[in-house]
Amino acid sequence: MHWINPFSRLPKPETRAAAPLLAWAGLPGPVWTPRDYAALAREGYARNAIVYRCVRMVAEAAASLPLIASAPNHPLASLLALANPDQTGIELLEAFYGHLQVSGNAYLEVVSLHGEPRELYALRPDRVRVLPGPQGWPMGWEHTVDGHTTAMLRDAATGQSPILHLKLFSPIDDHYGLSPLEAAACAIDIHNAGGAWNKALIDNAARPSGALVYRGREGAERLSDDQFARLKADLAATYAGPGNAGRPMLLEGGLEWMPMSLSPAEMDFIGARNAAAREIALAFGVPPMLLGIPGDNTYANYREANLAFWRQTVLPLVSKTAAALTEWLGARWREPVTLRPDLDACPALTPERDALWARLQTATFLSDDEKRAILGMPARSAHPVPQ
Repeated sequence: MHWINPFSRLPKPETRAAAPLLAWAGLPGPVWTPRDYAALAREGYARNAIVYRCVRMVAEAAASLPLIASAPNHPLASLLALANPDQTGIELLEAFYGHLQVSGNAYLEVVSLHGEPRELYALRPDRVRVLPGPQGWPMGWEHTVDGHTTAMLRDAATGQSPILHLKLFSPIDDHYGLSPLEAAACAIDIHNAGGAWNKALIDNAARPSGALVYRGREGAERLSDDQFARLKADLAATYAGPGNAGRPMLLEGGLEWMPMSLSPAEMDFIGARNAAAREIALAFGVPPMLLGIPGDNTYANYREANLAFWRQTVLPLVSKTAAALTEWLGARWREPVTLRPDLDACPALTPERDALWARLQTATFLSDDEKRAILGMPARSAHPVPQ
């Protein structure tokens, strides 16, 4: 009787060509900060001086630039001057711009009475969630605090929303913006890790601890477990920490001290931190010269760097906010109103204004009213001089 192997019909496992194996030990991978609001705010804004200064510079500069209403003495101008009983308009906008820089998203809530806006409040981005509609566009927002959730929906008849959601462009998300902190997260981790490494070096007398070599004594080739444990405890208690820096070491029983030093490349943490700081400043649009970071200063002087900061970072942000506020609140009164930034109140633009005035004074082919129009001023005939 012929016996058939019952396992012969099973599929044979795939055979792979033998390849050399390489095992690495003692090389842990990098630890990156999680990409969520709490982690970015904690590791970035709260623990990194460069991020803290960048966010403060952008938020304070943008909030300091006044927004002018097209209609004089309009209620919107009063609302922007005193946003709510606890905040002025500058404080509200500073928090609004700060949220935008840290999260990539910023939210304002309006409180209305009889259809007219009366108060404005800035909401923390981590407490707000977008509610997509049937077609994917936001139909409302949810605000959650201490386990209590409030839904704020668009008005079905007018389309007006109680929430203004301003966000930075994100190519991978339809509803939420991309934060500069997230773009600079790797540089932030490098900068923070460099600071922690330098702090550890200072705690250890600014040098590695070296090595204790056991030469052996009386035929013993290694320390016993009890001797090894006692040696570790003595080293930790007697020689570790900044208070014990430079203390001479007493050795016994065949122990020899072999000091070690760091190479210049390993000690170049200052250069690595400065490079990371420049990347962080680049993500926020702040010239490194304004932060006191050495290297890569492409501006001739501080004035040019400050002008570039206002022209390339602050003014586009304020103009975007003014347009969003106009669209959101401008039509809620009987008299529609528009908002625009007051460029004449920006000290950094003073050299440009002086140069424009000088050119207009020498332009004899222009009338006074044409010069005033170029400067954004009304015609002289609109304001007759009293006799």
